[in-house]
Amino acid sequence: MNQGCESGPDGPEWSIVNAHDTSRDTALRPDVPRDARLARWAISLLFFLNGASFCAILPRYPELVESIGLSNTAFGLAVGLGPIGGLLSGLFAARLMGRFGSARVAVAAQIIASTSHLLVYIAGSWAWLAISLALAMAADAITDISMNAHGMRVERRYRRSIMNSYHGWWSLGAVAGGLLGAGAAQVGLPLWLQGVMGLVLFGTLAAGSFRFMLTGPDSTERATIPVAGPSAASAGEVPAEPAGLRIAGMSLRALGLVAALGMVLVFAGSTEDAGSTWGALFMRETFDATPFLAGMAFVALQGAQTVGRFTGDAVVDRLGDRATARLGAVIGAAGMSLALLLPSPVTAMIGFAAAGWGVATLFPAAFRAADDLPGVPQGVGITVVGWMARLGFFLTPPLVGALADALTLRYALWMVPLYALGILVFSGSLSSRRAVAR
Repeated sequence: MNQGCESGPDGPEWSIVNAHDTSRDTALRPDVPRDARLARWAISLLFFLNGASFCAILPRYPELVESIGLSNTAFGLAVGLGPIGGLLSGLFAARLMGRFGSARVAVAAQIIASTSHLLVYIAGSWAWLAISLALAMAADAITDISMNAHGMRVERRYRRSIMNSYHGWWSLGAVAGGLLGAGAAQVGLPLWLQGVMGLVLFGTLAAGSFRFMLTGPDSTERATIPVAGPSAASAGEVPAEPAGLRIAGMSLRALGLVAALGMVLVFAGSTEDAGSTWGALFMRETFDATPFLAGMAFVALQGAQTVGRFTGDAVVDRLGDRATARLGAVIGAAGMSLALLLPSPVTAMIGFAAAGWGVATLFPAAFRAADDLPGVPQGVGITVVGWMARLGFFLTPPLVGALADALTLRYALWMVPLYALGILVFSGSLSSRRAVAR
């Protein structure tokens, strides 16, 4: 892809543009090589396993708390420390991919993650649980970054958007894992046995996916031609990167663009957390909902997000990442505002579903843009963006919790429309039109 600066009605905006007619490419849909098709299924499987492996633990949390004898505060602290592992390990993802390749790193890290999940299941103390969760999040961060990087390689072979479908498979995996965990809890399957079964099943499938992934260096499919405008794109001119201070191999301008993409994911991740962490509590506190109805807040968000991800590639191909992000932000903000202004179980379901659909395409969009920025070393952009996303997951839950204690959870969740405003502010860093690599 090519990075260009376009002048729009609101001033210059950075976007990814192609050096040829993308509408014609989309219409013709050239044949995709067999190795790319196999790699797409392999990386989709890895996304599915990544979602299923950890989410299978969530329904067993009450048993873990009871077996260890933890208070809610102690348990919350153990869970809250987990993202620190991801923040630290994510810094090394680019270096690992540069040495071993994104496919090998993604598979190995997923197997390590499944092993860490076994340690969570058999935790016998608070320290054991906290360390196990931190290890699990550390492995997950590397898996997340490297499987997205390999997914970008496959997308370039397809020459059209397929990244959203990967994240759709993650969402399906999350739902499947939750159902597996709930079923295991219902029949009284021992925690340690579920952990062993998960390690064998998820670890074996992850290892088996490796043979179908793309071979060669991760830069094989890249053909980035940075341009300053349409005329330069047609002429194939490559402007020189300005000399000056460089951080992690990036100019200050490139670093600013990567940071803007990271902020998109900070707000997208915070929106997801509103449903996963606070949705059920909001339903219980505001409407005295039954446990099943309370859980539907997360189901509404995750279900709408799954639909949005599987349909998102067609939308992105037509509108581009930037317009899709802005449309989603407006819909998400409107839906949650309705739920908070006119609170009822029905409007709450609509609000959380709108929020989930609104952010469905943002993770693949930001990863795609970061991976194709000119002047950014291979793997560094996607690593920084992924790291910033986890920073959002780490910082926003305590903020919403503090607001909920000071006010009420209903008022604290007005943060969700504010997250949508943040997405609108930083959405200019996304692609203005669909332009997948050659």
